[in-house]
Amino acid sequence: MQPPISRGGAGRQFVQQPQPSPLAVRTKKYQLDKDTYTRMALTQIWKRDWWQALIPLVVLSLPALISFSWWWIAGAFVVALLFVLLRSAQVTGVTQMGESKVLFERVSYEFDPRYILMRANEKDQPRGMEWSHIERVRRDKDAYFLDMRQPDLTGQLPTWRLWLSKLMWVPVFIHVPTRIFNAPKDLTMFENLLRRKNLLPAAAAGTNDAPKAA
Repeated sequence: MQPPISRGGAGRQFVQQPQPSPLAVRTKKYQLDKDTYTRMALTQIWKRDWWQALIPLVVLSLPALISFSWWWIAGAFVVALLFVLLRSAQVTGVTQMGESKVLFERVSYEFDPRYILMRANEKDQPRGMEWSHIERVRRDKDAYFLDMRQPDLTGQLPTWRLWLSKLMWVPVFIHVPTRIFNAPKDLTMFENLLRRKNLLPAAAAGTNDAPKAA
């Protein structure tokens, strides 16, 4: 059986997997709405990178300390606003990429100890990726967020572009609501799998704290 792999540079392409494992944890079908993803991704970006918007605001306001003018202040706010709009537009761009299309299709998930598979219907071959492409797992009371690892472009880009790509990285994740699991035991198996992969922090390991499947 050939393993599913991600190909490409800055983006990811999900390739087809001939046969999923019979031991995989399977879910009901679910479709992540693009608007919902955009809202979630923007929240994550600005919680993490809010300070980036302050850089043009502070730097372009410095001349006003020497020779005060409202033009300096207004220009600083305009540039900062343009940066926020540009950064936010990156998230919308992810939803339009062909490589990310599978993230927004109506699919069922199959979480195998080796792979994460996505199947649109029983006739289609599943597409998937290896667990090594998942950097971490976040969760709230209703869902899990499987954050994808940023592609390693070392040696493929000049140093300054590599630094910029890391700085401007847009989060890409698989959203897994607890309600799409078929039974509580499937949710438990899924959590156990995440712990074996060291993707849940130690504080989240207790089964008594696990979200309940609807």
